[in-house]
Amino acid sequence: MKIEDILNGAKLLTLRSSHDARGAFVKTFHETTLKQAGIEFTLRESYFSSSKKDVIRGMHFQTTPHQHSKVVFCPYGAILDVIVDLRKDSPTYRQFFAHELSEHNHKAYYIPEGFAHGFKSLTEGAITYYLVTSEYSQPHDTGIRYDSIGFDWQVEKPIISARDLSFVGMGDFAGVF
Repeated sequence: MKIEDILNGAKLLTLRSSHDARGAFVKTFHETTLKQAGIEFTLRESYFSSSKKDVIRGMHFQTTPHQHSKVVFCPYGAILDVIVDLRKDSPTYRQFFAHELSEHNHKAYYIPEGFAHGFKSLTEGAITYYLVTSEYSQPHDTGIRYDSIGFDWQVEKPIISARDLSFVGMGDFAGVF
């Protein structure tokens, strides 16, 4: 696994993979490698979403005391994955980073606590898989509006949930981290 620093604690991972006549094998999690990179990760929950092309999901996070770190990857199709640092004391506060994650490039994110996360599906039926360090807590689940972070999503008519559209914008976000 190759690990690159992106935003103050967030990492872009290149997952170890091999290919042969049968297809592909991809290792999505390796605790020792993460620990060697200074990442302590205790898996508490795992889930995935399937999205139509041009779906935007985000920008999501959970507040304290149910905040979590995530490892996110795309085992089928492709997504444009975006993270934003929401930690007030961070030198990268309110900065975003975007990268394509796909079944072909085997890229993943390690997203520490205090970041918002979202993505745009680049392909029909893209699957986004999440490994997280806390269990879901509905009262602590929230987000900021996807179109308020200064990022150009490059889509005319995105498919977005009413819930995601109801989030406050970055300018009105009071901060919790």
